[in-house]
Amino acid sequence: MPELPEVETVRRGLEPVLLGATLRRVEARRPDLRFPLPERFAARLEGRHVERLERRAKYLVAVLSSGEALVMHLGMTGRFTIETPTRAALLGEYVYPSGADPKHDHVVFHLGSGARIIYNDPRRFGFMVMMAEAERNAHPLFKGMGVEPLGPELTPDYLARRAAGRKANLKAFLMDQRNVAGLGNIYVSEALHRAGLSPDRAARFLSDARGKPTERARLLVPAITSVLEQAIAAGGSTLKDYRHADGERGAFQECFAVYDRDGLACPRPGCTGVIRRMVHSGRATYACSKCQR
Repeated sequence: MPELPEVETVRRGLEPVLLGATLRRVEARRPDLRFPLPERFAARLEGRHVERLERRAKYLVAVLSSGEALVMHLGMTGRFTIETPTRAALLGEYVYPSGADPKHDHVVFHLGSGARIIYNDPRRFGFMVMMAEAERNAHPLFKGMGVEPLGPELTPDYLARRAAGRKANLKAFLMDQRNVAGLGNIYVSEALHRAGLSPDRAARFLSDARGKPTERARLLVPAITSVLEQAIAAGGSTLKDYRHADGERGAFQECFAVYDRDGLACPRPGCTGVIRRMVHSGRATYACSKCQR
């Protein structure tokens, strides 16, 4: 499933075409994706223009002139195609290299500019919901969600407060969307390696007896930030067939230090350890047992 850098890459690809655009006509070619489409879906969108296109965690959010927000999740196989009179670009082909078969074109946005944005989703694990923008933070999708990992709120002090007394391991703590919103399996593994921290280490060690951040917390924040920024700059990670705005595949998988590198030598300079695969809550985790403590 696409993680934060992949969703941000899709957002940046859509923004030049969608921001400020009028949704002239909307085709909903089926009544549901993972969930039923919102009531009066097309009618609530048509004639509105897009004031902002944001990302919150792993969600795309189009803020509309009507005061509503269209929230979109790509699921496992969701992707957008932008068609203009001169070109077409595929955004977000991440898993299952099946191509954008037109029979899976479930929602089509016709813009006032003449462009079309087509949502294609073979397995229909994605979804679209609508809500009042002013009430978005209280919606069940967003209520209680943690800070954005690329925002100013992610600080060593914040992590120390959230982790104080917690028995959960660092992998589970960081994957919990109530703590940090949008972090997923790949980038948690990479950030923990970059910070030199074991995924098995208890989260409480990010905080000292006074509730202040420890050196581990101070190492972890820049590790998270740098991994995500590097991944976004690379256009995300292509595990199967993920593409970004210019049609090229994401390249961050070429920079993986630990993810999917079971049995290979640790790339940290001077480390003689080997990357090992382990399982946390049913999810694969990769770490070096020697330099991650």
